Amino acid sequence: MALGLGANLGDPPRTLHAAVVQLSRWLLPRLVSPLYRSHPVSSIPQPDYYNLVVLGSTHFAAEDLLAMIKALERSAGRRPGERDSPRLLDVDLLLYGDLVIDRPELTLPHPRLRLRRFALGPLVDLAPDLRLPDDGARAADVLDGLETQGVVRVPWPPGLKPTG
Repeated sequence: MALGLGANLGDPPRTLHAAVVQLSRWLLPRLVSPLYRSHPVSSIPQPDYYNLVVLGSTHFAAEDLLAMIKALERSAGRRPGERDSPRLLDVDLLLYGDLVIDRPELTLPHPRLRLRRFALGPLVDLAPDLRLPDDGARAADVLDGLETQGVVRVPWPPGLKPTG
């Protein structure tokens, strides 16, 4: 199971660190990607995002995990709003094993995973041989076909790097 996390309001590295700590209550074992900074995918002027990916396993069903993710976003201060608006915390369910789902409330793999270096890059960092479940394409090959999109790896601030 793979989750993509992003934030661009408040103190994004601190917010992402706190979210990873919270997620560790639901996911085992877990791996945390390096931290990335990326330009927003939006026409709305806003600060750059900080992004990472968490890999783990859980006993929760995908739909239940999605509900928990939405509750985590709300607890971090996210409010419902327009698409691509600035975020205190954004958590996306990118992959859930080999599950392929296409429903209004949940699509797996995440419908924009193949288009977003800020999600695919950290995922490939953690699982370089990963094949996407819908068509078997190597995630690394899909990543190679993407432009840089202003995505760069950045160091964690001192004392904030999550373990995993």
